[in-house]
Amino acid sequence: MTRQPASAADRRTVLRATGGLAALSLAGCLGDGGNDGSDGTDGTDDDSNDTDGTDAPPDDGADVEYAVENVAEGFENPWGIAFLPDDGRLLVTERPGRLSLVDPEDGSRSTVEGVPEVRAAGQGGLLDVAVHPEFSGDARVYLTYAATNDAGESTTHVGSGRLALSDADFPALDGFEAIHVAEPFVDSDQHFGSRATFGPDGALFVTVGDRRDTEFGPDHVSQDRSNELGSTLRLTPDGDAHPGNPFVDDAEAADAVYSYGHRNPQAMTVRPETGAVWQCEHGEEDGDEINAIERGGNYGWPIASEACRYGTDERVAPSHRERGDVVAPVHYWPCGSGGFPPSGAVFYDGDAFPEWRGDLFAGTLAGRYLGRFTVDGVGTDDADVTERDPLLADRDWRVRALAVEPATGHLYVAVDDGDAPVARIVPV
Repeated sequence: MTRQPASAADRRTVLRATGGLAALSLAGCLGDGGNDGSDGTDGTDDDSNDTDGTDAPPDDGADVEYAVENVAEGFENPWGIAFLPDDGRLLVTERPGRLSLVDPEDGSRSTVEGVPEVRAAGQGGLLDVAVHPEFSGDARVYLTYAATNDAGESTTHVGSGRLALSDADFPALDGFEAIHVAEPFVDSDQHFGSRATFGPDGALFVTVGDRRDTEFGPDHVSQDRSNELGSTLRLTPDGDAHPGNPFVDDAEAADAVYSYGHRNPQAMTVRPETGAVWQCEHGEEDGDEINAIERGGNYGWPIASEACRYGTDERVAPSHRERGDVVAPVHYWPCGSGGFPPSGAVFYDGDAFPEWRGDLFAGTLAGRYLGRFTVDGVGTDDADVTERDPLLADRDWRVRALAVEPATGHLYVAVDDGDAPVARIVPV
């Protein structure tokens, strides 16, 4: 058990989000064009906005003053964060295999026992965390993680256990077990996807990456519905395939698949206005995407893409808009733009920043800033997404995970680094 306050909990920096870029440094904020944003092991993922020639809508979130406070420090590559409902404390995963329970009031934290053994290599390890939507009556905590089989191959796992808080200094996950294992196992340490989010109907959505399959073409794993790679899974809280999934009556498709044709979605959130699940997905070189997820949708990878092949200006595939059999992203960063390697996203619905309510926030890794996007329209076909001026661009932070504190509306940020903080954005 560890319990320590953050040494810089009282340190804050005041910034202003403006239509211009006062108080923010843009140096490097559009990315270094040098990695896929995850761990520096996979090519580039960076860029600028998809533009269609129309004028951007007015920015109603300009001129917002905010402060940045360190909540707790000393995390080793934190990957997922989630608040306990009606409790106020924050769960934080670290990729080497640790789960902490953090008190945002003083930055103190306790190590949660009972986490699974993980494959902490490449982009793998202990990854996302989510809590049961009825946590007050069902105290299950869900973890996604990379783990291996007897042959040393790995895949994305989903597991759950009940969080025991009776001993404040020794919290634990009781009865933790794997409830779903994405098939098949692969000899790769890349592209686990691994975001986990509960939908408004209580179903658990989990992303699984394509495991860096480079056999581009119609036989790619992401286009093969008989496996669970390169897909969004929709599960019951017990880990079974949801009975309402689109392919449960197809003998040649995996029952858990909800959408497919994905490369490596590392951000997922629910849009409160519509209840729709949205994702941010890594492209190859550039070609990063924001997608509104449709039941049974094929999101194109790799037969349709906005990306280049690594190290070239050669397109991987035709654009989504050149095919009628795939779902196009609602926003993307085209080949040659520099990209937006994403990780972590949340629609802001808090009270601390009313000007930002309804905006999508998404972290970028190689880009090293926090992106803010205004969203007009309610459906996939009419969603108008516009990237606004970056936040935290002066911090040089790889932004890995985001969460909104329910009681305050403060926006929490987990930074991907070997000795990293969890910080919050608060109003001035």
